Amino acid sequence: MDDSLKHLNSMKKKVALLALCQALAITGNIILFTIAALIGQSLASDKSLATLPLALLQLARVTVTIPASLLMRRVGRKIGFMVGILIGLSGAGIGICAVLINSFVLFCWAAILFGAFSGFVGFYRFAAAEIATDAFRSQAIALVMAGGILAALTGPQLATWSKDWLQPANFAGSLVTIAMLQFVSLGLMALLELPPPAREESRRKGRSLPVILRQPVFIVAVLGSMLGYGVMVLVMTATPLAMMANAHPFHEAATVMQWHVLGMFAPSFVTGFLIARFGVLTILTWGGLLNLFCLLINLGGTGLLSYSVALLLLGIGWNFLFIGSTTLLTEVYTPAEKAKTQAIHDFFMFGFIAFATILSGSVFHNAGWKVVNLAGIPMVLIVLIAIAWLRQQRASAFENSIGQRLT
Repeated sequence: MDDSLKHLNSMKKKVALLALCQALAITGNIILFTIAALIGQSLASDKSLATLPLALLQLARVTVTIPASLLMRRVGRKIGFMVGILIGLSGAGIGICAVLINSFVLFCWAAILFGAFSGFVGFYRFAAAEIATDAFRSQAIALVMAGGILAALTGPQLATWSKDWLQPANFAGSLVTIAMLQFVSLGLMALLELPPPAREESRRKGRSLPVILRQPVFIVAVLGSMLGYGVMVLVMTATPLAMMANAHPFHEAATVMQWHVLGMFAPSFVTGFLIARFGVLTILTWGGLLNLFCLLINLGGTGLLSYSVALLLLGIGWNFLFIGSTTLLTEVYTPAEKAKTQAIHDFFMFGFIAFATILSGSVFHNAGWKVVNLAGIPMVLIVLIAIAWLRQQRASAFENSIGQRLT
């Protein structure tokens, strides 16, 4: 076997392990997102605070994003990821205690720790991009995200199956499942060999952040991921509450979440190829349009079929926007600029997700399900306008380069 084939097989094995770790992390996330608002509603005296733990989770994630990136630049991806998993395991343990003793405040602290863990998980896709060749990069990112299919198939069902393990404490058993997933993830991460930080990364060179942030490609990448993720969280967080308010039983809400997560991750097997075939801006555009279709369906009905189709489209739209934006972002930075560019991108993205999570619970409680969906429409339109702007920028640059060659 020649060296190039060995390198290719090694790269694919590393991507596969990252995909498994991503799958376990997302499975835990889906379990948590399926039950967290319901736990919050049962523990909080003020029911409008039902989604506060999820909002704190998102705030913790955005707060940890930059320190996590800087830590991994110093100690490497593997040690950084293991630190994150241990933080998440602590959060799951505290969450179990919170439900057992009926403490909303303690559950909020658990959500904060789990959010810190999620701040580390966000870099799995970048780790895949770094070990992949240029030709395989978008596929590597997509395949790591495809690990979420396991979450779609098992997450909501695990939440339903384990929620009564520690009766009469509803959903404490689901948090036990999350802790078990963390243990497995820690073992897989111990097997993963990732390259140490490159010497170029540790040198404080490269362009300043203001220069990087002004690039049209960065602006569209961050808007696509930030607003695409924001719309997804806005609607997804409120969906279990809306379904319960419309007399849908918990198992139906879990099924809708399962279809949603399938939509989020199943397309990942082909998203990288679609980007290579049709271009990243085309896939981003379709992501925005699918999100728009979801919002319109939700405005039209509250039956099980409406929820299922809308959340499926929302998941696919998120997949196109998230993988497309991540792929676009890799065009922005040099190796020396990688850590700070990735960190500031995820800082903006997770910060907006936190805002969308808070907005979701507040708007749903005070104005209802339809207003939640109406609030998402301007976000989607901004993304579509930004993509069209970058397309026009690239067309103008191409025409100018042709004109200069002719003259």
